[in-house]
Amino acid sequence: MPLLEVRHLTKRFGRTRGFFHAPAVVTAVDNVSFGIEQGEVLGLVGESGSGKSTIGRCILRLVEPTSGDVLDRKSTRL
Repeated sequence: MPLLEVRHLTKRFGRTRGFFHAPAVVTAVDNVSFGIEQGEVLGLVGESGSGKSTIGRCILRLVEPTSGDVLDRKSTRL
């Protein structure tokens, strides 16, 4: 049983494009899933702007995910 489990995490942000334009939707993270077992270490690697920090912020609930779940060892939502 993982200590931390992320299931189908997605985060989208609305971005304004000016007064007369409809807002654009930017998908920062799209359907990410992983689990971390006791004693394991996870490294997120990717290009600038690939969503690494957004995943961390969603895990810590600094920003709310658009969809998906972040579960702790007791299988309760963080």
